[in-house]
Amino acid sequence: MKKLLILALSLALPLSAAGGNATLDPAAPAAPGNENPALILAATDESDTGDEPTFVEPDDFEDEDLAFLDDEDDVVLDVWDPIEPINRGTFWFNDKLYFYLLKPVAKGYRWLMPEPLMLGIGNFFSNLASPMRIINAGLQGKFADAGNELTRFGVNTTIGIGGFFDTAKDHFNLKKKEEDTGQTLGYYGIGPGPYLVLPFFGPSSFRDGIGLLADSRLDLTYYLWEDRDYWAAIVLKTVNTVALDKDTYEGVKKDALDPYLFIRDAWTQFRQNKVEN
Repeated sequence: MKKLLILALSLALPLSAAGGNATLDPAAPAAPGNENPALILAATDESDTGDEPTFVEPDDFEDEDLAFLDDEDDVVLDVWDPIEPINRGTFWFNDKLYFYLLKPVAKGYRWLMPEPLMLGIGNFFSNLASPMRIINAGLQGKFADAGNELTRFGVNTTIGIGGFFDTAKDHFNLKKKEEDTGQTLGYYGIGPGPYLVLPFFGPSSFRDGIGLLADSRLDLTYYLWEDRDYWAAIVLKTVNTVALDKDTYEGVKKDALDPYLFIRDAWTQFRQNKVEN
């Protein structure tokens, strides 16, 4: 695994250099993931116009970080966005980072890595984030979901070979329950606060920004590697997620009149639904 991480770091070294210690957090809307961290990025007139065929996302790849972009809910929220000019500037920066650095690196990674291996890497990092989901489900009183996640973690870590295979889902129909600290804070009545666009992380809020820090400490990735190996793991996780994506962000750039507003409203609705459910 360490060799694989070093290979990914060599492919994506400019990303790490550009972001420094602020590049990505294990909880980036994961990503997983919190998980966290695919970059939901800004609005410019550029788009990915290469001749490469569109990569169709495998049916069993789950990316909660990008799920809100496919939400067809037409409900429009009154989003509190008091620093919109600053947010738009950050949005623009993230957009440039995506199209000129992250996406090209992900394309090279996609060419190099077999699809089953990419899916396995995604499963591996998702499994490492299991404690975050277990703890937050329990804090919200969702003990059945917490038990589900605990069982998934045990099955996938053992039978699934360290989480590389999602055996719990494929053979026992135990599906992942997405829970994070931002949802837990919302469950206890803490409002989202002002809308924020974070460099490298993308759309967030004051509440969920605080949640990101807590989520990163509940992800086992934080404890398994140190220093450069840790950042290599984060780069690998991010590039792998973007490589598996079906160009969701490009679709938004193409179809939305104002991608900033579209992503802001879609993300806010998505997070509200996650808290309420």
